[in-house]
Order: sequence, then C-alpha cells, then structure tokens
Amino acid sequence: MSILVTRPHPENEATADNLRARGHVVLLAPVLKFEPVAFHDESEANYSAIIVTSANAIRAVAPQLQDLGLLKLPLFAVGEHTATAARDAGFAEVIVAGGDSAALRDKVIQSARDKVLKKKSTLLYLAGADLSRDLGGELGTEGFNVVTQTTYRMAPVKILPRDVCEGFAAHGIEAVLHYSRRSARAFLDAARDEGVEISALAIPQCCLSETVASVLRDAGASQVLVAAKPDENALFDTLERALRTRLA
Repeated sequence: MSILVTRPHPENEATADNLRARGHVVLLAPVLKFEPVAFHDESEANYSAIIVTSANAIRAVAPQLQDLGLLKLPLFAVGEHTATAARDAGFAEVIVAGGDSAALRDKVIQSARDKVLKKKSTLLYLAGADLSRDLGGELGTEGFNVVTQTTYRMAPVKILPRDVCEGFAAHGIEAVLHYSRRSARAFLDAARDEGVEISALAIPQCCLSETVASVLRDAGASQVLVAAKPDENALFDTLERALRTRLA
C-alpha cells in the first residue's frame, strides 16, 4: 500500500524521503508545475522589508536578488521551509511566522508594535499568481503600503502518472496528502479526467489546513483529516492517525 503525495517538485522529493524514512511506500503525482514569471520592479519604492508566503517566490527571483539590492532587507517568511529558502538565497535577516498567511500578517503587525518596522512602512510582497487571501489588503488596513509583485505561477498538470492511476484502480493507495487549495483542486480535476475520482475520494485525504480540506469535502470525500497546525510534521501525524483508524 502506498501514500500519494500531490505537492509540486522539488518539495515532493523531500516529503517522499521523509515518508520513506517512516516506513511508507510513496507515489508522487505533482499536480501543479512551477513556472517563474519575469520580475520587473518599476515601483521605485523604498522598501523596508519583504514578505513571502512560498519558497517558490524566492526560487523564481533568486538570480536577481543581489542586483536588485533586496538581500539587505529583512524578510518575513510564512514558515520555516520558506525561511530556509530565503537564507539559502542569501537573506541574512529572516523572521519566521507560524506557517500560514494569517500568522505572517500578525507577525508583521507585531513587528510594527515592537518598533522593528515603522507603522507606515512600504513592504514588497513576492507572491504567486493565485493568492488564497488578500494579504496586501489586510496589511494595508493596518497602515502598511504593500507592493505586490507576482514572481511565479503554479500551472495545473492535467494527467496523473500511470502508476498512480493503476494504484487507485487496484486499491493500492491508502491515503493522499494535500498541501494547498489549488493543488487539491488540480488533483480532483486530474482524477476526474483519468476516471479514478471515485476511488481517489474513497480513501483518507490528509490536508495541511482547513482551507485545503474544504475543497475535498465539497468534492464528496468522506474521510478528510486536517493537520493540527500547518506544517509537514503535523500533517504526517494526521496521516498516521488516519492509517490507524483504517486498521482499527
């Protein structure tokens, strides 16, 4: 029996390694594909800090960071994975939030209260093309000026790998891991196109957040579990709980 990981490459490889270390057989179906977007900052703004909600945003602009003079700025990262990508890219001052956009917003607001940032600072938001929430608008209501720059998009992959389709057909997949709302939707679309939607939704769907879980519930999945907090270790704990329940 296998665990299906739907997150994009290259993060899916690290997830697979961690799962294998826990004794699981893993199948990979990256249902979104990373595509960088040309970055041209014409705002001429004097930024006080950078905010980032995905490591992909840093990966997309990494070759330009030095020339743009951005590495000298403090960077607010949504979680530890994104923070690691920022440090690897050369950022020296990285502030880590609790794992989701709401926690990142609160971390920025608290930094203003603590006098780390000025209340009306201009922030550069390196973002994806599809945003799950209006982080710039939320910070704008707190007095910040947020300049949002799209640096990448995640394009849906419309087919599932053959071994994954065969795994669903043979009832050889025992759970699916979902990391984002968009990837959950892309997974559902691909499963429907491949004719394996019923089998795919009949097994536990382990989700990084409630926002992700709602996509699966709306599609008819009956075994939807949500990580206690939005990080991978918590998601793995949720997976183990789901597997124990199936064996009980």
